Amino acid sequence: MNNQSTIEKMHQMKLYGMVRAFKSTMEVAVKASFTPDEMLSHLVDAEWDERYNRKLTRLVRDARFRYQASIEQIDFQLSRNLDKNEILRFSDCAWIREKKDIIITGPTGAGKSFLATALAHQGCIYGFKVLYMNCAKLLSQLKISKADGTYVRELAKIQNQDVLVID
Repeated sequence: MNNQSTIEKMHQMKLYGMVRAFKSTMEVAVKASFTPDEMLSHLVDAEWDERYNRKLTRLVRDARFRYQASIEQIDFQLSRNLDKNEILRFSDCAWIREKKDIIITGPTGAGKSFLATALAHQGCIYGFKVLYMNCAKLLSQLKISKADGTYVRELAKIQNQDVLVID
């Protein structure tokens, strides 16, 4: 009975990760006995994971990526003249924190968009806001927004991003 009211309170406070962890812990309470500080740590970790995963899902959805790509999926064995060390240095996202630009060039089909998406996805993992846009669509969207009076709002939306990928 007391557990049910605790679960209801956690739901009201939107602590969904804690609810999930608390329920699963109570189901196996006989097998695993936690000390109070271990239980608290377990519940806080579960809530942190839940919030991080929700944020990551939102950031990836809002980025509107063209591809599903990650740093781990990049194939360095192909002869595309990619420097693995350089790409892996970019994977810590220091270039975003330092407000540096990356320009990726190469022939058609070399994987420029995939590489840009992988680096931008890594930015989402680190909690940065990303927007992926096709250049032609971006320019036409800005042209339309200028005509209908929402140009400043569109520019503010773009400016609010930590990373802008123009493909």
